[in-house]
Amino acid sequence: MKSVMSDSNATTYSQSAKAPHFGVMSASDLGLYILMVFIWGTSWIAMTFQIEIVPPLVTGVYRFAIATVAMMAWALFAKAPMRFGWRIHVRFLLLGMFIFSTNFVMFYYAASYMASGLMAVIFSLASLINIVLTAIVFGQRPTPLAALGSLMGFAGIALIFWPEVSASTGNDGILTGLGLGLTGTLCFCIGNMVAASNQKLQLPLISTNAWGMLYGTLWMIFVATVTGTPFLIEWTWTYWSATIWLAIVASVIAFAGYLTLLKNIGAARASYATVLFPIVALAISTIFEGYQWTLPGLIGLAAILGGNILVMRGKKS
Repeated sequence: MKSVMSDSNATTYSQSAKAPHFGVMSASDLGLYILMVFIWGTSWIAMTFQIEIVPPLVTGVYRFAIATVAMMAWALFAKAPMRFGWRIHVRFLLLGMFIFSTNFVMFYYAASYMASGLMAVIFSLASLINIVLTAIVFGQRPTPLAALGSLMGFAGIALIFWPEVSASTGNDGILTGLGLGLTGTLCFCIGNMVAASNQKLQLPLISTNAWGMLYGTLWMIFVATVTGTPFLIEWTWTYWSATIWLAIVASVIAFAGYLTLLKNIGAARASYATVLFPIVALAISTIFEGYQWTLPGLIGLAAILGGNILVMRGKKS
């Protein structure tokens, strides 16, 4: 491939790139938003099928190795540029370390200590953390509507899962799980800031994801090797069907949609999907795990939907 982006080119792109658009969602953005919520809403229960035998770090390697092959094939088919200067590769490395590896590994470990729904709740904090980080890193202050909507969403999630959190009181493992989940969420949000910065340089989305997933896989292999983690394999249909779903659908397809939304509507509003997908996780739990809805849960659902409307209507000045 002859298209090359050197480090000097990156500076030119940085100076000419426009700020992300934060207006009302287009029909295509809304479609991506809904698809993302559904896919990520189903991913949490899929993760619980992968934690019995294979170490979480190794499962992360398998998942993103498959995703990397798929993304590289996509990039080749689309004739996306794949040659970049070393400074750009540092950006890809950071993206891989924070979004395409450490984030998920932390939640794989957390799955041993808590239910999948509670993990989804912790991850939904990304909507608030992204607003704070966006203000700190890019100086983009949230509108009052966006801030209020995010707070409503978080409050709604808290109401939905409060009975489960209360039932875990006195369980030492839940604190470990919470710590792992919060670490994973923070990594995801830091990766969001890297992704937003990359898009200001107008780096091609397919190329960015392909390199980011490759570096994320190599990072996990490195950590597994250094820590002596055994590369076990579980030869079951359940494990590998969950792995394929998470690698191809939840990683390749969903992240392409998410990073597209990150560019089009901004990190704060795109990440509000992380507040909505626990609703999908709850519906799955209701059908397959016997989740019992409560009055606080219904109030929480109303708060989430109302908060979502406020965030999407809140425009940046």
